[in-house]
Amino acid sequence: MVVAIDGPAGTGKSTISRSVAEQTRFFYLNSGRFYRAITWKALSQGKGLENPQALIATAADIDIALDGDRFLVDGVARDGELHSPDVDAAVAEVSAIPEIRIAVNNRIKRIAGQRDIVVEGRDMSTVVFPDAEVKIYLDADPDERARRRLAQQGGEAVFSEVRDAIETRDRIDRGKQVGRLQRSSDAVYLDTTDLTIDQVCEKVIAIIHEKNQHGRSS
Repeated sequence: MVVAIDGPAGTGKSTISRSVAEQTRFFYLNSGRFYRAITWKALSQGKGLENPQALIATAADIDIALDGDRFLVDGVARDGELHSPDVDAAVAEVSAIPEIRIAVNNRIKRIAGQRDIVVEGRDMSTVVFPDAEVKIYLDADPDERARRRLAQQGGEAVFSEVRDAIETRDRIDRGKQVGRLQRSSDAVYLDTTDLTIDQVCEKVIAIIHEKNQHGRSS
């Protein structure tokens, strides 16, 4: 079974997807890490966003592997580096390059294979896994999303700047030529603004169980 969870930044996708995967014993995969890894490597090599071909070459050359909870980039765990302010500022533009999206999507499909998986991103239910058995679209009020992202950063940033960054990311994600952020017509919409992580997880797991029961009875 594929559980595809999409939605904009700050809606709790990563936390919820990881928790749901743990509780259902499904494999968890965060598509955003792949784009962050490519962005981090390109920046570390001094490649700028103004050179798409250099970024595409980085995507083709990079070695990404999963080792349990560790995300290895060219054989080294880079989890912390992938969430630096520089990567945060550049990843939306890198992920908007069609050739890079195709390369990442192909890797995700190979990793998913035939296993039960919870995968989250921006276009998991619309492009990568259009036939996913369970599709969820998470959303939340922009101010709440900014507060969550501010908490993730330790409260060191300015709220207005974080909110502006989220709005910019949304604008880029919704305007992508390939894999733009949109809700699949058959996805379950969940507004997480006034819900706790546990409450959202309960709703998603109930949807998975209902799908499993329906599948066994049909």
